Amino acid sequence: MIAGWPESYGKRVLAEVDSTNAEAARIAPMLSGPEWILGLKQTAGRGRRGRDWKATAGNFTATLVMRPSETPDQVALRSFVAALALFDALDAATGRTDWLSLKWPNDVLLKGGKVAGILLESAGLGQGVGHIAIGIGVNLVEAPPRAKLESTAMQPVSVLAETGVRIRPEDFLELLAAAYARHEDTFQTLGFGPLRNLWLSRAAKIGEVITARTMRDEVTGTFETVDAQGNLVLKTAKARETIPAADIFF
Repeated sequence: MIAGWPESYGKRVLAEVDSTNAEAARIAPMLSGPEWILGLKQTAGRGRRGRDWKATAGNFTATLVMRPSETPDQVALRSFVAALALFDALDAATGRTDWLSLKWPNDVLLKGGKVAGILLESAGLGQGVGHIAIGIGVNLVEAPPRAKLESTAMQPVSVLAETGVRIRPEDFLELLAAAYARHEDTFQTLGFGPLRNLWLSRAAKIGEVITARTMRDEVTGTFETVDAQGNLVLKTAKARETIPAADIFF
């Protein structure tokens, strides 16, 4: 099951940390290359839009921090790199490709429930990006209680409950880091195109009616595709809508 650690990627495993993304921001100025940070206990984790991310002991909370050279719009596409890597790592751990799918913009589903999420945070440097932190949380052993989530949140699930597979966070990091390095190499050499096609082949609800809720409004339409910039494209009764950021509801 263990894939071996990829060359040129650093690794630090912390017994306790406030947030792996916060630790990424602290160490970013001193990095000479990309580095994974695994927190075995995280005391102040968060998800998208500042939501709390509660991590049970045995679940996975990690961040990949790097100092990219691309423009901000290209840097943001690494959410797709991370999603594909998560899919591959979960597939390697469970052997259940048929139960896995990707939910735009940054969740991984297992048997239709949310098993993992991704949070990208970056700091500017002039017109570019000083560093990017790709935070990843996976419910390896336990999903958060439904009562503690927002009423509209997707049903959370865990790897252990759904598949019977128990994997340590340290071992899952090995699988994830190896998968990420493969997809990052594709991104660096061939661009977003091949990754976009692979992501679409694994996308949940493509061709079906979904709802995208932004900070300002709500759009319901048929999920047609994700464009070359990573935007969601919906076909509504009036037009094709291109949506750069939203929460998605099935």
